Amino acid sequence: MLAFSDLPPLLSGTLLQLPAASATVQRLLLDSRRVDTPADSLFIALRGPQHDGHRYLPELYRAGVRQFVVQQPVPLTEYPEAGFVLVPDTLAALQQLAAWHRQRFALPVFGITGSNGKTIVKEWLAQLLAPDELICKSPRSYNSQVGVPLSVWELTSQHTLGIFEAGISEPGEMSALARIIQPTLGIFTNLGTAHDAGFTSHAEKVAEKMRLFAQVDTLFYCADHELVHAAARRQLNPARTTLVAWTRHRPRFDGQEADALVTVQEAAADRTVVRVERARPRPHEHTFTLPFADEPSVENALHCLLVLLWRQVAAPEIQRRLDRLQPVAMRLEMKQALNDCYILDDTYNNDLAGLRLALDALTRQSRRGRRTLILSDVLESGLGGAELYARVAALLPPHGVERLIGIGPDISRHAAAFAGLRAEFYPDTAAFLASFQPEQFRQELLLVKGARRYGLERVVAAFQQKLHGTVLEVNLDALVHNLNFYRRRLQPGVKLMVMVKAFAYGSGSSEVANLLQFHRADYLAVAYADEGVDLRQHGISLPLMVMNPAPESFQKLRQYHLEPEIYSFELLETYLQAAREAPLPAIHLKLDTGMRRLGFAEEDLPALCQVLRANAAHLRVASALTHLAGADEEQHTDFSRAQLAAFGRMAPQVEAALGYSILKHALNSAGIVRFPEAQHDMVRLGIGLYGVEATGREQDALQPVSTLRTTISQVKALPAGHTVGYGRHGHATAHARRIATLAIGYADGYDRRFGRGAGEVLIRGQRAPLVGNVCMDMCMVDVTDIPAAQAGDVAVVFGPGLPLTELAQCIGTIPYELLTNVSERVKRVFVAED
Repeated sequence: MLAFSDLPPLLSGTLLQLPAASATVQRLLLDSRRVDTPADSLFIALRGPQHDGHRYLPELYRAGVRQFVVQQPVPLTEYPEAGFVLVPDTLAALQQLAAWHRQRFALPVFGITGSNGKTIVKEWLAQLLAPDELICKSPRSYNSQVGVPLSVWELTSQHTLGIFEAGISEPGEMSALARIIQPTLGIFTNLGTAHDAGFTSHAEKVAEKMRLFAQVDTLFYCADHELVHAAARRQLNPARTTLVAWTRHRPRFDGQEADALVTVQEAAADRTVVRVERARPRPHEHTFTLPFADEPSVENALHCLLVLLWRQVAAPEIQRRLDRLQPVAMRLEMKQALNDCYILDDTYNNDLAGLRLALDALTRQSRRGRRTLILSDVLESGLGGAELYARVAALLPPHGVERLIGIGPDISRHAAAFAGLRAEFYPDTAAFLASFQPEQFRQELLLVKGARRYGLERVVAAFQQKLHGTVLEVNLDALVHNLNFYRRRLQPGVKLMVMVKAFAYGSGSSEVANLLQFHRADYLAVAYADEGVDLRQHGISLPLMVMNPAPESFQKLRQYHLEPEIYSFELLETYLQAAREAPLPAIHLKLDTGMRRLGFAEEDLPALCQVLRANAAHLRVASALTHLAGADEEQHTDFSRAQLAAFGRMAPQVEAALGYSILKHALNSAGIVRFPEAQHDMVRLGIGLYGVEATGREQDALQPVSTLRTTISQVKALPAGHTVGYGRHGHATAHARRIATLAIGYADGYDRRFGRGAGEVLIRGQRAPLVGNVCMDMCMVDVTDIPAAQAGDVAVVFGPGLPLTELAQCIGTIPYELLTNVSERVKRVFVAED
């Protein structure tokens, strides 16, 4: 047990005050919104460019937290019962604490790094070694300077093996992670372009990543990655570290540069058969079937296979384990379910750390209704059953869980731990499904969390509605990445308004708004009052600007505290009349500096200022804004600068008339990139959040947020000379073709202009052109060159590999239109790794 009084020497810190009651440190807490066991939590107040944990000390103290590590003085009299340790750098203190914790355990630990595949290799290796070891591993993709310490903190004396991944983005970062993980074994997955921006060359990047393995006994890697191979031989001491490499090139194998030669014997649609020859400890070879066909999965699986061979697991047993290997769903998925329920699907693994993360995600959901947890036996905890389920039970009330369904013999045996909760238990998944009665679940948010062996995906399937086969997947991690990309460009103190109008550009307003609220956006903006009302009803409390208010909506503005954008004297006078009857929310004044669409022109300012002065008692102004007409195009730079200059003249006149300062904002997504000097008090982020960099300058820095997928309903042969579809515009001329019918049409928002070969979709990684006209509910594509395509296959309409910008150019439109046109009848699935 770690006592609070042990921390000052451990962290090279200064004890400011001991807690009033003696306490031990069980859990590390970095986020004020994730307090579940305050009595044994230690809050470490991290500070970054966009956040400062010290701001939340009062909130945490009110929540019962009494142990703190800070890097600035605090008013101790305001926290009489709390303990504080002052350190020079709280991030360094977090890492020191995790490194100290790691040193307490003498067990083998894998460290995994590389450009891609770290999380997949970690999860698969854990699955493959689970029959032999009790494993502690990084939850999800916790591989950063903060994520690694939190992962290592989960180690207990019961674990027999650790598997932790390490990710870096710039020089100097890996040494800190190596001190925390202290790996005895290593896997270098590959070297790609991820995080290139932080390094001057790939050679510099591979050298930095290789620092993780300076003290390992054995390193596993693919010798075909030339830079990795060279760095391993150059940087690692052969007297200490054994290099175990695999290759696909016989000269390298015969030259003894690699220990295993891999030859692909068969590549089918859903599997790959490989022959593996090994020279050590004795020459021998085996044939294995990998349950994957795509190249990244094959490479990831081969890393794991090499480890199993090195551990001398018998070949038949290796094949049995490979056969059970499953693709890793590295994210939580929000899915619609029966009876107006929603499911938060996290069925790929189950350990105590992962359960905490999933419960945190459940807490962040703004949907109303009862919270229900469907939970299998918790594995790989390193704790005895009684202690384990007592901890699980303690986590549930703080996260709002009112109902528990336990599945598995262990959780069933410890049902008494959940005595204060509405709970029911089943020995296995089949028993639950046999008694499943859908009418017992209505308007609930269900978290389904379980180990792979329990097959809880069958539970998810039982709950899911039979919905439209076309899905818009919204990657919330990508959305946060893009949010932070723009945030990093803001000067200190500049606020951020985010546009969630038009159903959040087609992505789903309430879900996106909920995430933005969690990540502390300052303002949200919608087009119409009804959109704002919907967000309020879904628990969104951020300030909300309504861009197109109508007089008949003023009552809703008052009731839901929505702030209108006022752009004309007529609208202003109508608003004033309503405000004289009863107070109304503050307004945002639209100034027209050249868009010539809506707003007060410069010549209107004297009259506007007179109205503002005369009605100061009835009117509060929150901001003045303008809209740039051509911020995304270089050819309009001079015009944009003229607009900004006009705004610079107009906004101070408004402030002078009001007699107080207001927020001023002019920049949209493109403007944030092109005119950083004009950020004023706030900027407005729109299309950039959703993955489209409007200027085209830094598109590679953004991640695509939305992926529109549909399915093949049927594949048919089209004989030569025959036609398909309305108007007979789809032809098989001299040769027969194979035509796949997709379950998407213009009623789903798929533009008719994509018909007759203008558009393409991705099927099995290959492009398939549209054939004939787009119909209301379906369209047809040519899959002649994709012989494996069959009914049920997924077709990507847009997303990674088929970007919105390219598709928009094909039909002479803009990405905005493609995003916002996706019909609300298309099911949205929201995914997130963290």
